[in-house]
Amino acid sequence: MPVVLHLERAGGRISVSRTPVLEAAVAAVLAVCLDPRAAPGGEWYDAVATWMATPIRKITRRARGAYWDAVQELPGVTCEVDGAQVRALLPGPVDEVPKVVSRLQIGGTDLEPDEPGEPSPGVPVIWLNPALKMTVGKAAAQVGHAAMLFAAAHALTEVPPFAVRPAHPVLWATLCAAADRGGAVPVRDAGVTEVEPGTITCIAIT
Repeated sequence: MPVVLHLERAGGRISVSRTPVLEAAVAAVLAVCLDPRAAPGGEWYDAVATWMATPIRKITRRARGAYWDAVQELPGVTCEVDGAQVRALLPGPVDEVPKVVSRLQIGGTDLEPDEPGEPSPGVPVIWLNPALKMTVGKAAAQVGHAAMLFAAAHALTEVPPFAVRPAHPVLWATLCAAADRGGAVPVRDAGVTEVEPGTITCIAIT
């Protein structure tokens, strides 16, 4: 699944913050999976079902200007959180990625940590492993995966608001224990990029 982050520059700086980008990625990825077009009989069903039946992979890219506008013409869903926009595209074979997407850069841009504050009460939270220094692209893919696993575990049929936050080491230990008991949903990375295989990158919990 290509996941495209809208990262415009203003005054030499990227105009959006890290946390809203990650939360928009969560919403966009999950929106594609829960879209009526991805249900049995829908026009997206075969593509989404085939993707979910294999080891799930997301490739995060960045776009701005005319490239971002062009991506809007491709099948997918764009979500916005606090001015940050992310579009998750219909998944498909890596060697069949649309040309406009293949031209977008995967790396080379990151966003500094921000201070989003406490999550709203009752909102599912995806906590990031404090021991990892993931790029925003890597983190976006991981939190999107966490949302999918959380939705499956809780039989969600609609996209709820999610919060994404970095975990304090003490909290992280508690979350890992909860995941071991089945009370939280961990994401264990395949280790293709940035982290070692089997590393828990994030944990989703209500």
